[in-house]
Amino acid sequence: MIARLRRRVRRKGKQSTETVYLISSLTLEQLDALGWLRLKRGYWIIESRLHHALDVSLDEDRSRVRNANAALVLGIFRRLVVSVAQAAIARVQTPQTRWSVRRYQQQFGHRNGGPERLRALAFAKNPASWRLVK
Repeated sequence: MIARLRRRVRRKGKQSTETVYLISSLTLEQLDALGWLRLKRGYWIIESRLHHALDVSLDEDRSRVRNANAALVLGIFRRLVVSVAQAAIARVQTPQTRWSVRRYQQQFGHRNGGPERLRALAFAKNPASWRLVK
């Protein structure tokens, strides 16, 4: 199936309409119009929650690691950091606050001893030091 989606976008303060085309191997019985929208929005959740956090907060796009094993290990650690940060953010975020992975990273590094806390975390048997105080 192929679908055409017209959407309003705002770039550099200007609002315009753009058309995108979607392709799926599902049948009409399996995927209605609302299903298309759910799939499209679901794709952007991955982009905004994981990839954006990796690119902006951890600067993953500029990584120049060329060894396949080293790149795999660094990728795993980066994703672990983002997952822990997002779990911590979900616990402390309120409608009045707006947390991000970068803000978590800054708060984590400055609260309760900063570098010493990071060192303690690396060697901790019980990593309770990942938590942030509300």
